[in-house]
Amino acid sequence: MERVTLRIPKQQIEEVEQLVDSGEFPNRSEAIRSAVREMVNEQQDGPNERSGKRNWAKV
Repeated sequence: MERVTLRIPKQQIEEVEQLVDSGEFPNRSEAIRSAVREMVNEQQDGPNERSGKRNWAKV
């Protein structure tokens, strides 16, 4: 695995910490990896499969 450094607003980190504290994820890294997997999977689904799914920001 590669290490990636990113900046995330404090409120979002607090929300991730709540997910960890509730036991949904073992740690912040796994929660963020899960979010990235979900984003990549949704992008790979293509436009025909996106109804009702999030629109991810493209920068």
